[in-house]
Amino acid sequence: MTAAALRALHHGPELPLVLPGPWDAASAKVFADAGFPALATPSAGVAASLGYRDGQTPAAEMFAAVARIARAVDIPVTADVEAGYGLSAEELVGRLLDAGAVGCNLEDTDPATGALRDPREQADWLARVRAAAGDALVVNARIDTYLRGVHDEDETIRRGRGYAEAGADCVYPIAAPPDRLAALATAIGLPLNAVVLPQGPGPRELGALGATRITFGPGLQQQAATALARVAGQLREDLTAGA
Repeated sequence: MTAAALRALHHGPELPLVLPGPWDAASAKVFADAGFPALATPSAGVAASLGYRDGQTPAAEMFAAVARIARAVDIPVTADVEAGYGLSAEELVGRLLDAGAVGCNLEDTDPATGALRDPREQADWLARVRAAAGDALVVNARIDTYLRGVHDEDETIRRGRGYAEAGADCVYPIAAPPDRLAALATAIGLPLNAVVLPQGPGPRELGALGATRITFGPGLQQQAATALARVAGQLREDLTAGA
């Protein structure tokens, strides 16, 4: 599948675009077989499946996991590649395309410090990624202001506009107040990604509030792990009872 197909899904006719987050090839096939039009890998969910904490997955293992997921399905796959693993724009784009991804998330938190990157530096980085990728990747620019405790809508908008000018296709102000999604989308001028959080609005409501694209972070992997823990507990209980 191509980036053009994924990009078109951000503009209808069925919105919001709901992108489940597979953590391995088996989960990807489940979501594809259920009829979802595209998938978005979550870095935290993939990390958990590989035995790492979020943010600790070696780049080679992350790209290998993305490649297994992309090979398992015939729908577009976009990959969360965190802050780019310190790769050059050209190498990052090459490894994404080699893995079969047609999109990526890139966040504006500096992994070395845990603080927000300078927005101009981040915009320059995104522009280099866009130049290297051409139209071959859908770039979702994550804005971490709210995640990092910077509850400043003007700063979020400034970053979003800068990332839009750099060539991003979509913006992702993670953890933004749901009732501000429409205002942010209008001010920035790009499709807006929102994440489903525990005790927060569901996909349908987030769409009504202004989100174009809905993702789940590691939530679906965590739900699956919880369900598996129940199965394991019941199995252990059954074995103990029969002893």
